Amino acid sequence: MAEIAQSKHAEKIVIFHVSALTSLADFFVICSAESLPQIRAISEAVEDTLSKEGQQPLGVEGRSGGVWTLMDYSDVIFHIFQEESREFYGLDRLWGDAPQIMFSPIALEADPLEDQE
Repeated sequence: MAEIAQSKHAEKIVIFHVSALTSLADFFVICSAESLPQIRAISEAVEDTLSKEGQQPLGVEGRSGGVWTLMDYSDVIFHIFQEESREFYGLDRLWGDAPQIMFSPIALEADPLEDQE
């Protein structure tokens, strides 16, 4: 999901490992978008890509023009916010006790096996 969001220019992508704190999901993925059309583009790209892999969301909320879209994939809940709404709702603070993984597109591009050759 993080890779798909990054491909649509999502910002501040953070992954929280929340399984020790809630039974809702194992991970929350949170990202920011600059506009409502970008939120829609990110959510559609995630849904289209995962659908091709046989994964359907249990539910999607906020797609009809909201400043926050939530996509529930059971073990992973994906949140797409406009930055102002992200700060207002404060999920980053709310789940701040959970281990965080800062998503880095550079890490995805690097192949650790190349250095060993």
